[in-house]
Amino acid sequence: MQGDYLLPNLTLPEQPRVQLGHYAQMRKNYLLQKHKILYYNLLTKGTLTEHLSEIEQTATEMENRILRQMAAKEGVTEKLKADDPMKWTRLMNNLRHSAQEIVKAEVIYA
Repeated sequence: MQGDYLLPNLTLPEQPRVQLGHYAQMRKNYLLQKHKILYYNLLTKGTLTEHLSEIEQTATEMENRILRQMAAKEGVTEKLKADDPMKWTRLMNNLRHSAQEIVKAEVIYA
C-alpha cells in the first residue's frame, strides 16, 4: 500500500554474478540502445547474464580463431617474432584489430 494505491510487489529473478568481459559489455550496451524490448525480456526472464556470457564466449573464440587464420595467411610466425619483434607486434595488432571488427559486425551488432 502506497498512499491510496495498491502497488504490486514485483521482483526480478536472481541472476548469477559473473564477470562480464569486453564483448559482453558491448552487447549489453547495444541491446540497451537499439533493442530495448529484447533487453528487458531477457532481464525479466532472468536469462540476460546467460545470454551475455554466451556472447562473450562465442566472440572470444571467434576472435582467436580468426586471428590464428589471418596470422597463418600473412606469415606472422614465431620466427618473425624472434627476428623482428617490433614488426611482429605491429602486424599482430593490425590483425587483432581486423579480427575484432569482424567479431563486432557478426556477433555483437547482429
